[in-house]
Amino acid sequence: MTGRLLAIAYNTFREAVRDRVLYNLILFAMLMVGASLLVGQISLEINRIVLINLGLTAISLFGIVIAILIGIGLVSKEIEKKTLYTVLAARPVRRWEFIAGKFAGLVMTLTVNALLMSVGFFAAVLYVSHGLGRVDLPLLTAIYFILLEFVLITALALLFSTFSTPIFSSIFAFAIFAVGTFSEDLRGFAQMATGMTRWVMSGAAYLVPNFAALNVISRVAHDAPVEPRLILLNTLYVVVYTGAVLTASVWIFERRNLK
Repeated sequence: MTGRLLAIAYNTFREAVRDRVLYNLILFAMLMVGASLLVGQISLEINRIVLINLGLTAISLFGIVIAILIGIGLVSKEIEKKTLYTVLAARPVRRWEFIAGKFAGLVMTLTVNALLMSVGFFAAVLYVSHGLGRVDLPLLTAIYFILLEFVLITALALLFSTFSTPIFSSIFAFAIFAVGTFSEDLRGFAQMATGMTRWVMSGAAYLVPNFAALNVISRVAHDAPVEPRLILLNTLYVVVYTGAVLTASVWIFERRNLK
């Protein structure tokens, strides 16, 4: 079982690299260098704040876009190329193993992608700050939260790919990410609403993933610490939410007629 799952994960990772997904590293490096040169004449403090906000936001957005664009085709592309039937029938591979392997492979791709971009990011911070110290440790927490974002959006993109077309899957995934990014505001609007509108908005606010809680970029840019309690809660939240989404993905995929 583990061997089949790892084989699917590795295959997914290799296909993602073949899709030249890691070429966004070039764009990221240019962005970092450009940002450093652009704000190089400003005071060190402002320079650092701008660079951290820009760099971490770039890592997050690039990863989210990659996760969605690749994730929405993880199932549909295999069906279209007729390779899914071979994998499920000839190997044989269980459907839940296929889903879990695809998920693990894409998360692995995004993790490698984010880590490589993080190297460029810390190089830029080193250039601007002329050194790295304890004050930079919260940056690692922000990157960890970004990785949690990738896990969540990958699971959601995979869920949509099990029952919808790539176009609609991408629309659903981007919409969920947008709503989840402003989930705190949505809860505020829900409290001001009345009647059925309040119930609907409250339900939507708690149903969509809370990407806002995973965004601590502004906080770490101003050298504010991130409480260990928040790290633990966010980790547990992502594990539980991702588990529920993957369970739904397997349930739908198990009942889908692939003929």
